[in-house]
Amino acid sequence: MDVLLSRLPEHLQKGLRKLYVVCGDEPLQAMEAQDAIRQAARAQGVAEREVVIASGNDFDWRVLSQQTASLGLFADRKLIEVQIPTGKPGKEGSQALQDWAEQLQQDDAVMGMVVVPALDATQRKSGWVNALVHNGAWIQVDPVSRQALPAWIAQRLARHGQRVADGEAGAQTLAFFADRVEGNLLAAHQEIEKLALLHPAGELSLEAVEQAVLNVARYDVFQLRDAVWTGRSARVQRMLDGLQGEGVAAVLVHYTLADDVRALYRLKQAVQDGQPMAMALREQRIWGVRERLFERILPRLSPALLRQWLQMAHQVDGVVKGLRHPNWPQDAWSALADWAQRMTRVCQNEPYDGAHPSRHA
Repeated sequence: MDVLLSRLPEHLQKGLRKLYVVCGDEPLQAMEAQDAIRQAARAQGVAEREVVIASGNDFDWRVLSQQTASLGLFADRKLIEVQIPTGKPGKEGSQALQDWAEQLQQDDAVMGMVVVPALDATQRKSGWVNALVHNGAWIQVDPVSRQALPAWIAQRLARHGQRVADGEAGAQTLAFFADRVEGNLLAAHQEIEKLALLHPAGELSLEAVEQAVLNVARYDVFQLRDAVWTGRSARVQRMLDGLQGEGVAAVLVHYTLADDVRALYRLKQAVQDGQPMAMALREQRIWGVRERLFERILPRLSPALLRQWLQMAHQVDGVVKGLRHPNWPQDAWSALADWAQRMTRVCQNEPYDGAHPSRHA
């Protein structure tokens, strides 16, 4: 069965399953989910805990059945935690996990918890995953999106009896907070804890938050790509500055955007040749959020504009690799910003006059 992360406390209050799986790459919420399961287990008399880290090709999967059959002298019940850092147990591990999931159902003295990173669609269909889901509770831990982050922050502040102002003023405070901690929930948690120490319960002003909260946002190139295709100019620049500050290679940023431009160009050609959009997207292996974004923006992108973007990509590639070009700033990040903002403005459905936008406009 699947258990929503937000409903996990309620689920644990109703009674424990024999097996839990915590799956995801977001460290704060994954750790909190594991802690909640451990705490609930202790409350139910599960006094002993064993941790098994299943890593390396030489890992002996027989340890699962051995640990399950072995109880401590004074412990009534035991929790066995299996951490699979790669999320790929292999053939032997897959069978061992399936057998173990069945074994747990026959032993009232032992319960299990499996911790794995985010799994792709193919992995989710594997036999060992199906066995764990069938015999236990699956808790998916996904990153908190930028759109959902203000509400998440507000909920966490409320745990300390703190809140922001009503209306637009409060929304601005939460937006400021979210911009500073985006992509880094561990840091967001630390900043919320710090606010609880610095200020009493009650309403927090924007000034109080500005003075307390550090700029600890972490961005990735895929978030930047999404910001470009949704036409969010200020966010694009903020993310470029963040990526540069974190030491991300400019060539990686260029590659990600250029790869999308090439995909859009091929997609446009296919549609113009009479291929249905859905089929063209599948053939170009464009899925998920990227698929929805491309469906939205492709009708406003002419073949001539896409060819121009391809030419820009080639020119900026040279700048990123140390070459000069008369149409672009010498600095790699300035050139990336100009190029990204030109495409962003088109996705905003704003007219583009060909002039270079200011890097900090």
